[in-house]
Amino acid sequence: MDKIKKFWPCYYAFLANGMMALVLGIVLPYLIEEIGINYSVAGSLLSAFAIGNFLASFINPILVGKIGRKKTTVGLTLLIPVSLGVISFCPPVYLLFVFCLLLGIGRGTVSIVNNMVVNDHIGTTAALNLLHTVFAVGAFTCPLLATYFIGQGMGWRAIVYLVMILCFIAWLGYMRLPLEEKVVVSKKNKGQDEKQFLKNMGFYTMGGILFFYLGVENCVNGWFITYFKSMGIMSDQYATNLISITWLVIMVGRLLTAYLSSRVDKKKLILMNCSATAIFFVLLISTQQLLWITVAIIGLGFFFAGIYPTSVACGGEYIKGSTLGMSLLLGIAALGGIITPQIVGMVADALGMIPAIMILVVNVICMVCLAVINSVRKPKILEVIHRILNYK
Repeated sequence: MDKIKKFWPCYYAFLANGMMALVLGIVLPYLIEEIGINYSVAGSLLSAFAIGNFLASFINPILVGKIGRKKTTVGLTLLIPVSLGVISFCPPVYLLFVFCLLLGIGRGTVSIVNNMVVNDHIGTTAALNLLHTVFAVGAFTCPLLATYFIGQGMGWRAIVYLVMILCFIAWLGYMRLPLEEKVVVSKKNKGQDEKQFLKNMGFYTMGGILFFYLGVENCVNGWFITYFKSMGIMSDQYATNLISITWLVIMVGRLLTAYLSSRVDKKKLILMNCSATAIFFVLLISTQQLLWITVAIIGLGFFFAGIYPTSVACGGEYIKGSTLGMSLLLGIAALGGIITPQIVGMVADALGMIPAIMILVVNVICMVCLAVINSVRKPKILEVIHRILNYK
């Protein structure tokens, strides 16, 4: 608890980051109306945001190596309030694209720094689950506040300015963090260089789970309202509320995972969550009854909750003290979140939304398979691959 108090700015920053992650999507319809852009251009703004988030995984290690972690963090996280401020003025489209990209880089930097600091200095699954629970609180709160502000006649800019102020306070918090503080490395990892994790199959296993998981999560957040509408069995408002409820369930799931993490092995928790996710996902796509769809989406959110933070905690064992390691791990995850929704969109254009969503079955199967591999202690195939990678 003392360590969590020391690094409280990370938790506050993730709360603000959770709100910021949703604010662009919330205000996009108003940007479309005020600027007069079409859906294709609007989609490119969201893509720029996602690309920026991905690019942060490459920019951070380079800058950290040249100017240090503190200056890199302070410099790149300042992009968030600055970008939000510029976007609120509805500049020309090319500037919107640039600042959405910079906004994504800022968001990716917050994810890398926060996960790395908590992993390095606190190092427990519970602490990481608590970190991501705070993110879910922000993500759940943002739409509610936006609805209230707009309903009170304050306009869409009110939520943008609120998030901008909260993110600026988070930036001030990073100023007091001991980001250059050296990490105590375990005896078994002493003498290893920062790239040693590249030879460890466990790192790639966790990266794979995160890749396929984030692809499914982003599709649930981005495509499932359209999917439900295509089925014609629920109203737009019900579908939107159902996604909002998912974030509430995710909060509960992450708190429970944080509690269980001190009693259950991380690898078993990941396998349990991935397996249950597969069950509820199959239920979701195999029924058109509103009751069972509601049960399935709530169950999906509950077991979604612990996969990302627990996988980061499990993968964190291989990358202690390595900015490159955390950047690559989160970069692999972000890549899955970019590629999968695009594939679903392409298939939806060609075959329809229902067949497109079925593609996510592949992601779910891969998640479960990798979770099984991860839970098996030293399987022979991994030992062979590990020896090949370490052969000199």
